[in-house]
Amino acid sequence: MDLKKYIRNIPDFPKKGIIFRDITPLLKEAEPFAYVINKTVEKYRSSNIDKVVSVEARGYIFGGALALQLGCGFVPVRKPGKLPAKTISMEYTLEYGKNTIEMHYDAVNPGEKVLVFDDLLATGGTVQATCKLVEKLGGKVVGCAFVIDLTYLEGRKRLKDYDLYTLIEY
Repeated sequence: MDLKKYIRNIPDFPKKGIIFRDITPLLKEAEPFAYVINKTVEKYRSSNIDKVVSVEARGYIFGGALALQLGCGFVPVRKPGKLPAKTISMEYTLEYGKNTIEMHYDAVNPGEKVLVFDDLLATGGTVQATCKLVEKLGGKVVGCAFVIDLTYLEGRKRLKDYDLYTLIEY
């Protein structure tokens, strides 16, 4: 399936010089949305995933569906101050600044196999920080999956120690 025809390009968002790859056209159509879920599940079904960990906010849309199909739990990773219980945090850099993410301190148990999912791989900072949070809690990252890989930003270099899976490359 040609998923690129379901991605809208928005220039100068969130700031000048960036082309935002908007996945909402993909989400509003059942067939491409199901294709993303099914292909990712197919890739990781035999990995015995215990948790899918996804990054706020677009990663959640896929993460919950993936967890359901893989028969495992779902863990949200959020911006500071959004999770109600005790958290652990990690600061990271992204293509247009710095940010911090948090996860509940009890979200992943030692030894659990984790699939990290986000909609887009850019510089890799967000997912690298997410992987570090999982590992800090004793989890094992068995893969990092994305709908889109912006190859020109070389996020794969930052995530070279992980199994990466993407469906679209720009």
